[in-house]
Amino acid sequence: MRYIIIALLFSSLQSHAQLKDYIISIKGDTLNRVDNNNKKQGPWVIHVDALRGEPGYEEEGYFADGIKEGQWRKYNLVGDLIALENYKWGEKDGKQQYFTKMGDLLREESWRATNPENPYDTVQVPDPAIPDKWETKIIKLEVATVAHGTWKFYDPNTGFITKQENYFFGQKEKGPGNATAVSAPERAVEKPKAVAEWEKKNAGKKKVKVRDGRTGY
Repeated sequence: MRYIIIALLFSSLQSHAQLKDYIISIKGDTLNRVDNNNKKQGPWVIHVDALRGEPGYEEEGYFADGIKEGQWRKYNLVGDLIALENYKWGEKDGKQQYFTKMGDLLREESWRATNPENPYDTVQVPDPAIPDKWETKIIKLEVATVAHGTWKFYDPNTGFITKQENYFFGQKEKGPGNATAVSAPERAVEKPKAVAEWEKKNAGKKKVKVRDGRTGY
């Protein structure tokens, strides 16, 4: 057991020696790591103060060789979760969700990031001359990330979708399949009966949210 502890301690010291800078969280984890090449690595917590009317926020997630990767969580300065964002190659990619300070969903965005080492993408498009036939095309993306897929906007009070937009590599699609407003509202998530009854009973009362700790680390 003694040799195991010494080996773990040596491994920890060696790992820290490869870092130029870092901080220790209240749980004893190393955060905000900067390696000897001045690149951000691993778990990070970023604090941004309010400035010129723009609200401040904190966000937590991972860096890989200086760029954001995976899911990042964003909070207002009170500690309420206000966004879940996903990154690839340092850019937004996939589903992004944004919430009110009470946790109600405001909108969902869909993005597609570009590999900086290979800015080309393969897509399937319908053949204009032959119905039900699709052909493969290679396109070059000129920007790092583009809106791509379905965007949904919600009424935070009811959970209904109020508007839906479809994008194809940055271009907003037109036509009956891309109505600016949803004619027959679709509920985002059906609330359990017990929750609905509780909300009805407590309507008008101030909601209180408690977040366990400032970060997930």
